[in-house]
Amino acid sequence: MKLSWAVIGLVVLPGFCVLGETVQLPDATYPSIVVSNPMEKQILKLQPRADKNADGQLSKAEQAALHKMILKRFPQADSDGDGVLSTKEQQIVFRRAQARAKQRSGQTPRAETEKKKGGKPPTHANLRYGKHERNVFDIWLADSPKLTPLAIYIHGGGFRAGSKEKLNRNDLEELLKAGISVAAINYRYASAGTPLPTSHHDARRALQFMRSKSKEWNLDKSRVAAFGGSAGAQICMWLAFSDEMAKPESEDSLERESTRLTCVATSGGQTTLDVKFWQDKIATLLGPKTDAGTLFPSLGKIKDPEKARIARWGVKTIEEANEIAARHSALSIVSKDDPPIFMSYGMPPTAKPPADKTRVRGWLVHHVNLGIALKEKTDALMLEAHLKYPSAKTKYQSQVEFFVDKLSN
Repeated sequence: MKLSWAVIGLVVLPGFCVLGETVQLPDATYPSIVVSNPMEKQILKLQPRADKNADGQLSKAEQAALHKMILKRFPQADSDGDGVLSTKEQQIVFRRAQARAKQRSGQTPRAETEKKKGGKPPTHANLRYGKHERNVFDIWLADSPKLTPLAIYIHGGGFRAGSKEKLNRNDLEELLKAGISVAAINYRYASAGTPLPTSHHDARRALQFMRSKSKEWNLDKSRVAAFGGSAGAQICMWLAFSDEMAKPESEDSLERESTRLTCVATSGGQTTLDVKFWQDKIATLLGPKTDAGTLFPSLGKIKDPEKARIARWGVKTIEEANEIAARHSALSIVSKDDPPIFMSYGMPPTAKPPADKTRVRGWLVHHVNLGIALKEKTDALMLEAHLKYPSAKTKYQSQVEFFVDKLSN
């Protein structure tokens, strides 16, 4: 499918952002160009470098070069990994590029955007915790004379999309009302150049950065929680169930901060990345012959499930990939000294697959069987865990209620 050059034009403008990543280009003097296509005129006016031969229009070769650059620098925009941007993918790029471009140009700063939407603007927005463009977070500090606990939101999106802006405003307001400060982070997406667990390590760094600011921000670093859905849930559980990862002797002061959490809450979380589990407990929900490999996403142009899994973890063999995946799976690493967890899923164990075929994969990869497996493991360890799904009887009705109980003095 031919790429819409209206979309590409927005992608390559100075300071414009695609799915959270910004292309920073030097300032340029924009010539006055006369062309027949109004949208092409806009592209050339704002980004004349796309016109290599300076003839006032985009040739097929120039369009192809621009197309190639977009896919190379932002592979996550190609969500289905087919090497081209579909109409839907173009629309997503267009909307996000527009929104972030306006925000960065000062037309709609984050605080103003939140105010218009009825939300509370962050106390500090887009603070950096690392060098990469996506190593940023927002934080809302609760108004309290006492040290406040902190809940960190980690977004989902399959490690290739999503952003901190997905933080639920109702949850934010309820947590702040309860005296709990809230942060929301971005992290690097998974790609061949930034394989997993890059995303996990970014989240760990963000957590340690916030702890290092505890005195300045009136935070109680001994009461810190994490919450998120899907890929974000995976990261949350990895932080919660990993042993202490602080490095007391490190020259980097941030690395000396603790990585342990007080509690964790997840929604639709993948509690294991074990292929056999997915084959036995997830794929077979569609029938005994369903291949679990079809549920795992491709990586860029790598569509073969095994090769994509190897590339996703940045290793050379499937054995290495499986070993690293296990070290980042809650079901494999949880132990009896870990913090309590509240899990929520959108379907009961008896639910049938959705009739809408476009929803089946999402239904499977966020299936309650994943939560049931972890609940069985935590029960055996006598570790506190709460599993909520439609018709389930639980002590807590929401993650906010769970956090208020666990984090408040």
